[in-house]
Amino acid sequence: MTHVAVVILNYNGEALLRQFLPSVIQHSEGASIIVADNGSTDQSVPVIHEHFPSVEVLKLDRNYGFCGGYNRALAQVKSDYFVLLNSDVEVTAGWLNPMIDLLDKNPSIAAVQPKILAYNQRDHFEYAGAGGGYIDSLGYPFCRGRLFDFTEKDFGQYDDERAVFWASGACLCIRSSLYHEAGGLDESFFAHMEEIDLCWRIHRMGYQVYYTGKSKVYHVGAGTLSRSNPRKTYYNFRNGLSLLFKHLPLMHLLIKLPVRIALDWVAALKFLAGHTPADARAVVQAQIDFNRTLQRTIKARKELMVKFPTNMANTYSGVIPWEYYILKKKKILI
Repeated sequence: MTHVAVVILNYNGEALLRQFLPSVIQHSEGASIIVADNGSTDQSVPVIHEHFPSVEVLKLDRNYGFCGGYNRALAQVKSDYFVLLNSDVEVTAGWLNPMIDLLDKNPSIAAVQPKILAYNQRDHFEYAGAGGGYIDSLGYPFCRGRLFDFTEKDFGQYDDERAVFWASGACLCIRSSLYHEAGGLDESFFAHMEEIDLCWRIHRMGYQVYYTGKSKVYHVGAGTLSRSNPRKTYYNFRNGLSLLFKHLPLMHLLIKLPVRIALDWVAALKFLAGHTPADARAVVQAQIDFNRTLQRTIKARKELMVKFPTNMANTYSGVIPWEYYILKKKKILI
């Protein structure tokens, strides 16, 4: 097997390491297993040294967030392929082989994700990645097997292998050379939607992102922030605007960004009506901070335009909120 490094970013995740590292060690034959510790203050590092001596530890001096932590850790890892794996993922026998086979056989493929099922409802797809990710015309991400909070039961309907728009950061296998060439994860995102941004850059570089249903993992999900946490709401809304601004062709941007901003205000009102004012405040703060850091985002957009042409391949032409909330669709056929 081509050399593979499975890299798990950890922050105060002692319990998760105890629970999920055994499956990673058991089923990752031939791969290096590395825990990049993001300045934990619990017993994570001593637990690894004592109970999992085969696992390498990279200690960072503080918590740099998901993006910054991975960038600093992967700068120190020498491997042909990186697998970014969340600490709350249970892997299965042979999980690496289908992803590595795709990368080995097709140099146009830059990154791959497996089928991601829910750890606590094992016959259903999990929110973060499911059967491969897409993005609609206004920048709303969705997956085969997951629209907003609705997840499908797994009947084998997504056991295929195909090109997708984005692969989940919960379990992302990527060529190390292209990770670095693309610039790694955008640290201004801190966390959430950073993998979509990375995959969009990969498309702009002329490579493909793939999904394989021949590999499966089970993800707890929301191990750091629950989906109902206003901080997650903030990151998703702020980063969603940054994503569009960085990547949309100019004419698309001029038309779609104002529509997306208006819909975000609608979402804030919906949160208020649903008696979750903290989420409404998070949306408003996301809008404020997007505007406050707009000069930085403009600079990032210009730098990308110089390096790589815009690319809308594998984007969905519809509007997911309309189809989900108004048309009541639970599945989008791609």
